[in-house]
Amino acid sequence: MNRYAIGLDYGTLSARAVLVDTQDGNVAAECTYVYPHGVMDTQLPDGTPLPQGWALQHPSDYLKALDVLIPALMRESGVSAGQVIGIGLGCTSASILPVYHDKTPLCLSDTFAGEKHAYVKLWKHHGADAEAEQVCSVARERHESWLAAYGGNVSSEWTVPKVLETLRHAPDVYENADLFMEVMDWLVWVLTDTLCFSECAAGYKAFYQDGRYPDTEFFRALDPRMEHFIEEKFHAPVRSVGTCAGLLSEAMAARLNLHPGIPVGVPMVDAHCSVPGGGVDAPGEMMIIMGTSACHLMLSEQKVSMDGIQGVVRNGMMPGFYGVEAGQSCVGEHFAWAVEQCFPEAYAREANALGLSRHELMARKLEGYRPGASGLLALDWFNGVRSPLMDFDLNGLILGMHLQTRPEEIYLALMEATAYGTRLIVELYEKHGVPVRQILLSGGIPVRNPLLVQIYADVLERPVRVCGRKQASAVGAALLGMAAAGKGQSGYADLREATRAHRRVNGDAILPRKEHVQVYRELYSEYVRLLDYFGRGGNDVMRHLNRLRAANHA
Repeated sequence: MNRYAIGLDYGTLSARAVLVDTQDGNVAAECTYVYPHGVMDTQLPDGTPLPQGWALQHPSDYLKALDVLIPALMRESGVSAGQVIGIGLGCTSASILPVYHDKTPLCLSDTFAGEKHAYVKLWKHHGADAEAEQVCSVARERHESWLAAYGGNVSSEWTVPKVLETLRHAPDVYENADLFMEVMDWLVWVLTDTLCFSECAAGYKAFYQDGRYPDTEFFRALDPRMEHFIEEKFHAPVRSVGTCAGLLSEAMAARLNLHPGIPVGVPMVDAHCSVPGGGVDAPGEMMIIMGTSACHLMLSEQKVSMDGIQGVVRNGMMPGFYGVEAGQSCVGEHFAWAVEQCFPEAYAREANALGLSRHELMARKLEGYRPGASGLLALDWFNGVRSPLMDFDLNGLILGMHLQTRPEEIYLALMEATAYGTRLIVELYEKHGVPVRQILLSGGIPVRNPLLVQIYADVLERPVRVCGRKQASAVGAALLGMAAAGKGQSGYADLREATRAHRRVNGDAILPRKEHVQVYRELYSEYVRLLDYFGRGGNDVMRHLNRLRAANHA
């Protein structure tokens, strides 16, 4: 009798689930659930308006996803409940949720239903910019050793700035919350009745390094009310990826029509799940997971320190290695913006007549393009900058527009900009002793967009492969379930063994085109000049414009 593991991938707009055969790695079924509330960035469900830069989610959407996806997997596959031996989860992070001791999110209570700080603050919530600056400033003043593991900077997307923002602007939420926690850890708690925190999320998003968080003196320096934040509001055992977080409870087993006692793996950041899901189990290969944003992930035998990274965490992505993360804040969202806002009616009619999506029409119009022919150059900062600047008070830019500029050329410039940003990250890694010998792209975007893959090969000047897993993050989550189940149930002693057994890539590597490489070198050098000018103090116009926009925003 075949055995299977369930992988759950909680993304920005939807949750995906796969049922993976433990023996051959085949996906027996897959399902998607679109969150009814989506990303709440303008108002709460009751109409309460949200400030600019906010991005919230509703925890009921995550619970509904469990109720829909797991039964759907079982129905579609015909697999019996007794054949499921493990469950794993990946989730967006830092997606921070205040909860009561009985697991109930504060926003689901009558008291806090209309309080914006009581909801999930999504990864791209940028309401805590001022708090991030304060956290970074205090850490530098105190010479906190852990700061070097985050490139010497602090992102407003991370846990502590978001919690400090809540304390500062909604002290009632802070005081009433028994715990602040990652959504991934909350979901494991819901599934198993076991409270623990993932070392992956704690390490990359909450400054957990070398087995501990920052000390009480650091938190007191932020705000005296946070002195005992860890002991009072963030207390749970921290467990490593590849281990078992707990067993499926009787109540949740009955709710999901599964057997109780199924091992549930320690969860991971959704993008990080694509490291095992894509078959990366050793240093040298960069996994780039492309979605609304992008993460550039690598394994290293040594702990490294470099400006502009998101974090370096021991056992953060694969047991026995340091996981190194860099990233771009806006990738797929660039392309979505282009086909939504720069797509004339004539193009829409043409796409409908040809039976093509808007993205497919853009790609068709770019067949035979020549680098540099459009005269455009873009900065990929439409959601601010992660690596290397870690500055979310910067904006996107498209330079060189003229009256002959076509929509597809704007689309192309944005694709090229994300490739330039990736080259900058590759060079950053290699400069600091993390060699990049192979590039592996993962996610639906590279699978559906071969032109983008070719541009990356041309700009990076090295072969690029595409992960053979359409749902690499969800498959990676299933591998966490296999590792949690252990060799007796899944056949694999640990996560690395399961990862190696299930590696898949699509066809041959895409090679750079020699005739395009030189032009892209010139364009990349100009991209770096723009980055230095607008991002490193040459011209502060972007921050000035942001201040004016905030002051005059209706």
